[in-house]
Amino acid sequence: MAFEDVKAELGLLLTQMENEQQPEDRHEIYLVILRKLNELKAYGMPLPEDLVELERSLEKEFEAERKRKPDASA
Repeated sequence: MAFEDVKAELGLLLTQMENEQQPEDRHEIYLVILRKLNELKAYGMPLPEDLVELERSLEKEFEAERKRKPDASA
């Protein structure tokens, strides 16, 4: 996939996020961003710093949620 295609897809994703006050599924957004960042890495392309920061922020948020929830297997 060409760099311009990846940029266009990320732009569309960000536009969708801006148009919705609360995304229905933050985890889905996280996975899409992670996948696109991995595509850019695979092609040796520069990573947009704002998306890298968003991915890190969501990852920390999910980790904190996971730690707060009681373990169902206990």
